[in-house]
Amino acid sequence: MSARTGTETAASAGESVEAPSVFVHGGRVLPAVTVDTYNEELRDEEGFIGDRASRRAFHAILADWRDRLKERGEDPFGDVPMEEISKSKLDKMLSSGDAVSAGLVHTVVEEFAGELTTVIRRFLRLDTWKDTQRIVIGGGMIGSRIGELAMGRTGIMLAADGIKIELAAIQNDPDEAGLIGAVHLAPSWVMAGHDAILAVDIGGTNVRVGVVELNSGKRGDVEEADVWKRQVWRHSDDEPDRDEAIEKIAAMLNKLIDRAKQEKIKLAPFMGIGCPGLIDEHGSILKGGQNLPGNWEGKSFNLAAALSTHLPKIDGHEIFIQIHNDAVVQGLSEVPNMKDVEHWGVMTIGTGLGNARFTNRE
Repeated sequence: MSARTGTETAASAGESVEAPSVFVHGGRVLPAVTVDTYNEELRDEEGFIGDRASRRAFHAILADWRDRLKERGEDPFGDVPMEEISKSKLDKMLSSGDAVSAGLVHTVVEEFAGELTTVIRRFLRLDTWKDTQRIVIGGGMIGSRIGELAMGRTGIMLAADGIKIELAAIQNDPDEAGLIGAVHLAPSWVMAGHDAILAVDIGGTNVRVGVVELNSGKRGDVEEADVWKRQVWRHSDDEPDRDEAIEKIAAMLNKLIDRAKQEKIKLAPFMGIGCPGLIDEHGSILKGGQNLPGNWEGKSFNLAAALSTHLPKIDGHEIFIQIHNDAVVQGLSEVPNMKDVEHWGVMTIGTGLGNARFTNRE
């Protein structure tokens, strides 16, 4: 089902903000916040600025330092390939008694923090990022000790440069934040009388689908929303085409819908989807979806319409699907924690560097 038009998207960040319309894909005006901008793609002579602070960038730095140590016969990983070096393994090396191993990890974290500092400085020069008071760092990496250290070191470097900005780790589990944020895409009346919604978080490596319990307060607020059940599919391992990916996501959703029905969880006929790239008001991915399986970009493909054909009705109603950028949705999970600031942003360290800037609405 396609969304109604009638509100601005983040692509028109310089224009005036109007009252929000209901159910607009990639909408700029949401119930709790205005999305000032998202999916900024800053460039320099080496390419996209954000690529310097992605998960791939971290691995590239680690690989470079391993090569340097191999020349002296001191690579603590020996012959272990890069793809087998996990965040948990690096965390263990930090606390090991081996000075070379711990020193290697600290060196990589320090260099990566320098790159993240450069990226943040560049973003804060943008008109749409000026006066940002806090930046939430999300993505899977922040759930590790190396991610925490990188964020802490970045904060120190920014302070040394005289840049007044607070960095904070995302409060929800990074693997669940992109699902929880979906409850802030639609106004509370849409979900009134229901226990939960469906949510999908599509990334360049994984797809997560879940049932998010609203845990609404007396005034309909959803500050305590939490993931009830979720499934994860690492699509990068299977390398499906686009149709196969849609069918797999739909099958995961149908399984959760059946489970919720069995457990008497009253689902709202609504689903929020976070997806990489710039999303237009009709639900098309205009750009930024290059890491998704198959060709998802352009007006010829509509994710909401493609999924709808594989999903059942809920209580006699078609499931209304609302799509937004994945960094925006992950950032929305922090809405309850951002009441003490006015302007805040999110940067998600993943396959690329997702980004969004918000201003709270009264």
